[in-house]
Order: sequence, then C-alpha cells, then structure tokens
Amino acid sequence: MTKDLTLTLHGAARTVTGSCHEFTLGDRRILVDCGLFQGSRTLEGLNAGAFGFNPAKVDAVILTHAHIDHSGLLPRLVAEGFTGRIWCTQPTADLLEYMLADAGRIQEADTARRNRRRDRAGEDPFDPLYTEADAIAAWGQACPVELEEWFEPVPGIRARLWNAGHILGSASVELEAGGVRVLCSGDLGPDNKAFHADPEGPSGFDHVLCESTYGDRAREPMTIAGRRKVLEAEIRGALARGGNLVIPTFALERTQELLLDIAELMHAGAIPNVPVFIDSPLASQATRVFEKHAAELQDFTREQTFKQPGFHFVESVQESIRLNSVSGAIIMAASGMCEAGRIRHHLVHNLHKREATVLFVGYQAAGSLGRVILEGAGRVRISGEDVMVRATIRRIDSYSAHADQGELLDWISARAPIAGSLFLVHGEQGALEALRQLAQSRELGGTIVTPEIGESYVLPPAAPARRIKTGRTDLTEALGRDWQNSYAEFVTGLKRELSRIEDERERQKAVEAMRKVLDSYTHFRREKHGKRHH
Repeated sequence: MTKDLTLTLHGAARTVTGSCHEFTLGDRRILVDCGLFQGSRTLEGLNAGAFGFNPAKVDAVILTHAHIDHSGLLPRLVAEGFTGRIWCTQPTADLLEYMLADAGRIQEADTARRNRRRDRAGEDPFDPLYTEADAIAAWGQACPVELEEWFEPVPGIRARLWNAGHILGSASVELEAGGVRVLCSGDLGPDNKAFHADPEGPSGFDHVLCESTYGDRAREPMTIAGRRKVLEAEIRGALARGGNLVIPTFALERTQELLLDIAELMHAGAIPNVPVFIDSPLASQATRVFEKHAAELQDFTREQTFKQPGFHFVESVQESIRLNSVSGAIIMAASGMCEAGRIRHHLVHNLHKREATVLFVGYQAAGSLGRVILEGAGRVRISGEDVMVRATIRRIDSYSAHADQGELLDWISARAPIAGSLFLVHGEQGALEALRQLAQSRELGGTIVTPEIGESYVLPPAAPARRIKTGRTDLTEALGRDWQNSYAEFVTGLKRELSRIEDERERQKAVEAMRKVLDSYTHFRREKHGKRHH
C-alpha cells in the first residue's frame, strides 16, 4: 500500500509567528521549524499548550533559521521527549547556541518578574516555559549540513537546503518523500539585502509553502545606499530633538545591519560620532558569530565594522541601568517587538520624554507592544506601569528582512510549475488574502490554500492537496489584538478619564457604575453555569 505524505500546520497559519509544519510518511515524522508564538498575551499563551503531536515520536527537525518564532519551542520539544537531530546550516547552529540560551534565560527572568508583581500577590506562581538548561540541551542536538547538499533526516525522506536570503544561515527546505516534491520557503529576504545573496531554489514542485508576511505591502525599491540616507535623516532628526534615539531591534541580523550602516555613515562624516549603546548580550554574541562568518558575507568591507570607538556593547544589568542618565545617544535593545528584554526598560525611561525618539525598524506583530505604540497609543502599560507616550515615534520600512509583495510573487513564479497546491503561510489575514488574489490571477499555483492552525492535508503527487482535518476553531480571538490589549488600553487611560469628572460624587458614581457592569456579568455567568448543570 502506498504511503501518503501528509502536512499538518501547528503554527504560522493566518498569523506570522509560531512556525511549525509537521510532515508524516507512514510512521515517519519530521518538523520543519518549531517556533514560539509572539504577539498578544492570548497568542503567546499557545506556547504553553499541548503540542499537536507527541514530541517523543518526532524523528527529526529541519530548521530554516535561528529566529525565535521559528526555533523558540525547540527547548520545550526536547524537554518533552524529542531525541532526534535538528538539521540546519552551520551559521544557524552557531547562532542557536546563543539564541536558545538567551530565550531560556528570558523565560526564567520574565516568569520570576511576573511572580513578584504586587498585583499577583497570593496567586499561584507561574512556571517558566523552559529553562536555560533545556535550551542548551536542545542546541546540543543541532546537526549542521551544507546548502544544496542532499541529506536523509529519516529513512524515506530526503532533503536539501537553499539560501533564503533572510538572515545569516537562513534556508528554504526542499523535501522529497513518497514520490512528492515539496518546498518550504522559510522566511525570504528582499532584494538588496545587506550581507546575503538573493533567495535561491529549484523549480517544478508538487506543493510549495510560501511565507506571506508582507503579502499586502509593496515597498519602494531601495538600495543599501538609499537606506543609509533614510537612516541618516532619522538620526539627525532625533539628535536635533536633544534626547535619546531608542531603537527596538532584533538581536540577530537587524542589529548587525544597523551597526554596518551607522559605521559607514560615521566613517563618511554624514552623522556625528555620538555614542551607540548596544544593550543586548545576545546581540553581542550574534555579532561575534557574524564576524566568524565574515568571509561568507557580502557588503562587509571593513574588518573593524563592528568595533567602532563609539560602539559600546552593554553586557551587565548594572551597565544597562546606568543608561537611564544618558541623553543624546543611540540606544539599541532587544526585543524588536518590545515584548521582552531590556528594550522595555528603556521605553519606560524614554517614552514619556518629548525630546526622545523611538525608531521602529522591523515587523511588529498584531497585539505586540511595538504595534500598539506604532499605531498611536497615548499611553501604554509596560511591566505593570502606565507610561505616557510623548516621544516622537518613527518608522523605517527599508530594513525589513522579508520580501515584499512583488518579491514574494517573483519567488513563487520562479518555483513554477507547481503541479499541486500553493500554501500561503506566515502572514496575517490581510496579507494572505492580498497575496492569494494576486497569485490566483497570475495562475501561480494549481490550487491556492490559506490554511488554519491545526489543519491537515494529504499531499499527492501532481494533484491538489486534500484536507483531511479541519483547523482549530478556538483561535480566532488569539490571532490579533486580544482582551488584554483592550484592558491595557482601557486601564492606562482610566485614571485620566475619571479625573476629568470634576465633581467628586459624580466620579464615585462612575466607578460604581463600572463595578455594577462587572458584577452583573459575573452574576449572569454564574446563573448560566448553574442552569447548565441542572
């Protein structure tokens, strides 16, 4: 009896993060990526939920790249029984040592911080999703392979990796199994990307999975020289305001791109030699990996690029805290979506200052703190504190490590013919639908699928995929802003709104009215629950 190749999507379906694609052939099972969900608190809550499979029965993982939304659940996978190899490029393996360990430390530190919060006194403590020790154990299972060389992660399934042009070590994954050819794009880089060649790959597949992060966005063509001119203008504008320029940045790749451009601008005399603080131990470690692979990188013209006199790599917490008194500097800190790490500390100390500038240089997932700030919030809640947003908020799109709409369509077209189905993954609903319509109008795939998390498909040779399991219906509210975003927005403005009621008695009535709404809803729920059990 012929074995069917099947695909189940456990993440990055109608959302950008949590990439995890399960392929099975008979009793063989591999994962392409095993990433962390990032965004709203509801979405992040999925990270602690049960896997949609038994980790002990997974034979191998093929990892497209080291970003946490693709690799960040590997420590938990290993802690729950996965013993196989994690196949990836050598640069990805080098980066994982630091990326996963840092993720483990963040899990432990953030959990300890949440448990210490006064508003949680007396409640059951949280446990970290995984520990630094779990993360190091996962890194120990990494198995490097060369680009474009076939390997067999499990008997009956062979694979090879192709440059994806996204970040250092990133790859697309080609699979051959059960007479079927499949390509998973991973994350694809744009044209004119610093450090890396444009994405590559073969053509003629049965099924293709393509990321869709910017499926609804067409950027103006931008050279590296043009990008530097935009950055120059932003830095000069921020310094003219007199405060700090705070840049939430991803420790891996985005930090190194910014340092490359800032170094070149300083070298050319285009911007003054102001101090630049890289407040991320992970960014420091990732930068050393870049230096290790310097011979493989494009645009790396000066050996001392990352060693400018004005560049200060901040390691200790004490050094980070001392930046509270700095003004007129550039402060780069992770995480890029402001969801964890030292950037939250710098936002608390700079967002309320009119002379400060916050510059976003990367994608901000729906529901993330970065997205809330970027969309114009007047107040935000950070680690239990209400913070007024008075700083100038700016954004540069030209640093994206993702292909835009036109580049995605070009990549899909270059994979033709696609005899079966084109799956559009790793995108929010608007991006997916825009890309789907264009791909359909250009007849780029036999059938075009925008799957949901939890759906399973049979992948036959030279024929459309057949859905054999429906997706999870309980995730609609998680894929975007959730009630906790709304709560934070409401509570940060509540005191101000109440203070506008001049009469003390009327203000008290307003508080009582709000309490009655909550009490009536609680009473309604109790009655409804009681009727259900009678």
